[in-house]
Amino acid sequence: MSQRILIHGFHAVTARLRHHPESIQVIYMDESRRDRRAKDLVQAAEDRNVRVVLADGARVDEMARGKSQGVVAQANQVELARDLDEVLEALTEPALLMVLDGITDPHNLGACLRSADAFGVHAVLAPKDRSAGLSAVVMKAASGAAESVPYLTVTNLARALRDLKDRNILIVGTEDDAPTGLMDADFTAASALILGAEGTGMRRLTREHCDLLVSIPMFGQVESLNVSVSAGVCLYEARRQRMLAGK
Repeated sequence: MSQRILIHGFHAVTARLRHHPESIQVIYMDESRRDRRAKDLVQAAEDRNVRVVLADGARVDEMARGKSQGVVAQANQVELARDLDEVLEALTEPALLMVLDGITDPHNLGACLRSADAFGVHAVLAPKDRSAGLSAVVMKAASGAAESVPYLTVTNLARALRDLKDRNILIVGTEDDAPTGLMDADFTAASALILGAEGTGMRRLTREHCDLLVSIPMFGQVESLNVSVSAGVCLYEARRQRMLAGK
């Protein structure tokens, strides 16, 4: 049986309605919302035969355990690919993977998933014991990306990276002081991009499994970027190279 979850926020609920309406049992809407955004969501739900219940705004926020934007959906967890084999077997192009080592902030994880979706990442990998996990906060921050990008957790990240190497997937790690610039790396072949936690970066064992370490060129006063911004910059470069190469 699928796990029951709560999804809150207009972007996340709308994305679930658009892609997997059959998974939604009911949507709870703040009865005081009369704006166009709320009306459009209610209409979309009615078009897909999804029940909408008007409720007190404080009660809706309580369900979301925080600010909900006035909308919460009760739904079943959507099953995407369950393991790396499923992901890779379905591909018709070189794999583009993202590995998150130690990203425990749910807002950062959600933003990284948004970047992964935007630039066509086939799957995101993360260790089970050093990850925020797909909570309601993550799904809201992801704005629907959690519905489209497989998020795979692994017990042993080092073993998972060795498995990627055995599949001829290039392991590219990111570090602020790496001598090789991002644009000098070749992402046109099967690649896995690793981003570490803010402040501490990748763990030593993770770094040792990298085939290449790259840095993002910085031209201003700040010395580093938020991990989700770094993810967007790196994935854009990877997708740019592939488009130029016709892949």
